[in-house]
Amino acid sequence: MTPPPPPLPPPSRRTVLRTLAALPASVLLLGGAPGLLGRAGAAPPPSGSATRYTIVPFPNSDDGVVDVHQSDDATDFRLVRAAAYRPPRGRIRDASILRHTDGAYYLTYTTRTWQDPSTTIGFARSTDRVDWTFLYDHPVPVAGLSRAWAPEWFVDADGSVHVIVSCSTADNEWNFTPYLLSATDSALTSWSTPVALPGLGANHIDTFVVRTGSAYHAFTKNETTKYIEYATASRLTGPYTIRRTGDWAGWGSYREGPALIHLDNGGWRLFFDGYGDGASYYSDSRDGFATWTAPARLPGVSGTARHFTVLKETVGGGPVLARNVTRSFRSVNYPARHWQKQSGLLNLPVVTASSSAAEKQAATFTVVAGLADPGGVSFRDASGAFLRHYDFRARFDPNDGTATFAWDATFIARAGTASGAVRFESYHRPGHYLRHYAYEMRVARADGTELFRQDSSFVPVTGWG
Repeated sequence: MTPPPPPLPPPSRRTVLRTLAALPASVLLLGGAPGLLGRAGAAPPPSGSATRYTIVPFPNSDDGVVDVHQSDDATDFRLVRAAAYRPPRGRIRDASILRHTDGAYYLTYTTRTWQDPSTTIGFARSTDRVDWTFLYDHPVPVAGLSRAWAPEWFVDADGSVHVIVSCSTADNEWNFTPYLLSATDSALTSWSTPVALPGLGANHIDTFVVRTGSAYHAFTKNETTKYIEYATASRLTGPYTIRRTGDWAGWGSYREGPALIHLDNGGWRLFFDGYGDGASYYSDSRDGFATWTAPARLPGVSGTARHFTVLKETVGGGPVLARNVTRSFRSVNYPARHWQKQSGLLNLPVVTASSSAAEKQAATFTVVAGLADPGGVSFRDASGAFLRHYDFRARFDPNDGTATFAWDATFIARAGTASGAVRFESYHRPGHYLRHYAYEMRVARADGTELFRQDSSFVPVTGWG
C-alpha cells in the first residue's frame, strides 16, 4: 500500500492574513472569501443523516448515455446505474445536475459530439436521479452560433436559476465565450436572451461559477494555454477580473470541465477532467482558493467518467453514534479484533472475554464531540489522551490545544459496509479513513476498492472496559 501524502495543517493566522491580502477588494468587502469567511453548506451530517454527492457523467466509451454515481465523501464514488439516460436524439456530454425547488432533479447538457455543430443545449428531469425523462432541446439564440457546449447550472442566493454555456460562432468555431442564460419561469422551460460574461472574454470554455457571500468566483479553461484559470466579480453578470493564469494551482495543462463543491470540513474541492491523459482528478483548498493540494486521481471512476458536475445533498440513512458514551470498536472483516491502545499507538489485536482487565480497558474509548467541529467525533482514552493521526499513523496524545491537533483528532462518521458499522473519515484529510493494515491502524486515502471499505469499517459495541 502506498501511503498518502503527509497531512496539511489548517491555515495559520499568518496564512489567513496573507491570503486575504492577495484576494481582490471586492471579495474582502463583500465577505466572500471561501473557506475563511463562512461555512454555509459545509458541516458534517447530523447523526442518522448522511452526505450524498451525485455525479452524472458520460462514460469514456459512449457519449450517447450518462451513468449515475454517488458517494458519501466526494471521493469514493460507486455506480448507481449504468446508462441511466439516453436522449431521444443527438448525444449527451458535459451533463450538469441540479436539484430544483420542486424537489426534482434536472440535467442540462451538450447535445452533439465535439466534431459536429451544436446549436442547442438539452434538458432532462428525474424524481429520483436514476430514471430520467427528456424535456426539450433549447436553441441558444446567439448570432452565427456554431457550438453551444458545457452548460452549467448556477443558482444564485435569491433562488434565481441560470445556465452558463460556452458558445462559439461559425467564423471561429473553436473560440468559445461564456454566456449567461436565466430561467424566466419556475418550470425551467423559458430562458432569457444569452448575455456574454464580460472580463472572461473569448477563448474561455467550461466556465463554472460559485458564490460566497456576495462575491462570484469563476473557474474557466483557457483554450489556448489549456490551463484552468480563476476570476472574480462582484456580480454574476460581471465584469470578471482574471486573477490567476498559467499553472497557478499546480493542476497541470490539458485540464477542463472544472466543477467545485463545498466539503463537510469547510474546504472546497475542485474536480476536473484530465482529457490529455484520460483521468478524472480532484484538488482541495481551504484558504480562499489561494493554494490547492496536489491533484489526485478520483478512485473508481477515473478513466471512465467524463466531464461532470457534483450535486451535494443531506439525506437520511446515515450512521448513529452517540456522544459522551464509552464504546469499543470491532473490525467488520476481522470480528475478533478490536481497536486497542498499545504503547501509545492504535492497533487491532484480538480482544475476547478472557483478555485481561488492562487489555479490555485499553480497548475502550469515550466518544465525544469533535475537537475541530462538534458535528464530527473525537475519541478519548482512559488517560484523557485523544486519538489523532500523525505521519499516517493513528496514535494517542494529550490535547495540546492547537488547531492542527484538533483537526488531526476529529473524524466524520460515514456508513460502513455492514449493518451498524461506521467508517471514520479524517476531518483534516478528506477522503482519508482510519483503516487497519497489518493490524495497525492508519489513516489512508480511499482507493475505491471493496477491501479498503471493509478494512475501514468498524462496529461500535459495548465497551470492554
